Amino acid sequence: MEKLSLQYIVREPNNRTEKTSLLILLHGYGSNEEDLFSFATELPEDLIIISARAPQSLGFGSYSWYTINFTASQGKFSDIPEAIAARDLIADFIDEIQESYKIAPTKTFLLGFSQGTILSYAVALSYPEKVQKIIALSGYINAELLPKNIDTKDYTKLDFFISHGSADQVIPVEWANKAPKFLNELHIKNCYQEYPVGHGVAPKNFFDFKNWIEERL
Repeated sequence: MEKLSLQYIVREPNNRTEKTSLLILLHGYGSNEEDLFSFATELPEDLIIISARAPQSLGFGSYSWYTINFTASQGKFSDIPEAIAARDLIADFIDEIQESYKIAPTKTFLLGFSQGTILSYAVALSYPEKVQKIIALSGYINAELLPKNIDTKDYTKLDFFISHGSADQVIPVEWANKAPKFLNELHIKNCYQEYPVGHGVAPKNFFDFKNWIEERL
């Protein structure tokens, strides 16, 4: 494992071709790089799959990208300065991985789950030149993590697959389904799907985003 900004695990194709693309995985709060990496064996062979570990240890093999605070008065809320720092750390990591594997942004996919999705939105909308195809699972757009000059950014090459569980007990589906309207207003290509599950990825959801990736390889 090369020493970069973040620890990661990787699956490389047996043979690289002109179609070989890069898929970077960002896990959710309290998980680790092994979680989403379980998808790797079922995804197209012609992908370099990188699963990154979030920088904050919660102990017992659990990690987070930024702190989520819990108080009686304010309920659950995110540490925004930490989240912005995580966004920029991931952006730097993407640069490093693209350089290391000689893969262009046009051939880079970013897949997040939950907290990883919140940051995937933030990275793509802050740095659209770094990554162009985003799979956003069980998350939402946090406007506090977006750039102030959002109206002047070039989003013409961005493309989102968004999905959420209609019975999600962790992140309400109402938070997620605001994303298409937000992206449409910026003329960003996107598709949105809901599945009858909680905070997780249903088999049909996996099949749908796998097809979405295959269509873009």
